[in-house]
Amino acid sequence: MANHVLLNNVTHKDLKIDPRYSAAHGNNIASTIIFPNEIEDIQKEYPILFRKDPETNQFLSTVILGFEKNENLFLDTTTATGWNAEYVPAIIAREPFLIGYQDQSADGGDEKAPVIHIDMDSTRTNISDGTALFLEHGGNSQYLENSASSLKRITEGAKLTNVMFAAFEELSLIEPITIEFTLDNGEKYQLNGNYTISDEKLQNLDGASLEKLNRSGFLQSAFLIIASISNIQKLINLKNQLIE
Repeated sequence: MANHVLLNNVTHKDLKIDPRYSAAHGNNIASTIIFPNEIEDIQKEYPILFRKDPETNQFLSTVILGFEKNENLFLDTTTATGWNAEYVPAIIAREPFLIGYQDQSADGGDEKAPVIHIDMDSTRTNISDGTALFLEHGGNSQYLENSASSLKRITEGAKLTNVMFAAFEELSLIEPITIEFTLDNGEKYQLNGNYTISDEKLQNLDGASLEKLNRSGFLQSAFLIIASISNIQKLINLKNQLIE
């Protein structure tokens, strides 16, 4: 059960966080959502796919981390962080923090201002071992600064999601994709229910449409999303290493 409270440097001055990623912290997930402002970093290491939210029927950007339930092929106990990639998706990197909104109108500020909350019941949170959140003589630790950056990226990226997909859908660029492959041991996989950018349709856009997509800020994202699909082979290689 989550226990979210407003973070402050008095009440939580001695609080520490286990910064490593692991199954014990719930990081053994096969996919996670990402945001448009992460695409440039994400595409270097992960395959980016789209899925439809079953409740809203709207598109969401996701990355594949594994091929089975509770499988994250990027978890690696031999690395310092527990994660075998340079960039960790913001929705995971921000744990155990989240954005809350505080009424500051009484102080003359914006009525609702974003503030950092922490899940006190998170398996990462303790007062004995781990990385401190606040420096001994005041100020935020680098870990907290990094987590705040991830929260900011999520907040800003969430505002771009529907805008990006509207731009793609207007030009009919989104198409279903089925991913099929066979592991070295002969085991076959088929990933269904995903979507991507049509390379053919993107290449055949006329000048006016290309300019419009570029002006929207998502032309580069479209090309990067297509390029990211090649990272499926990276996951297949990681999976094959597990079954050797």
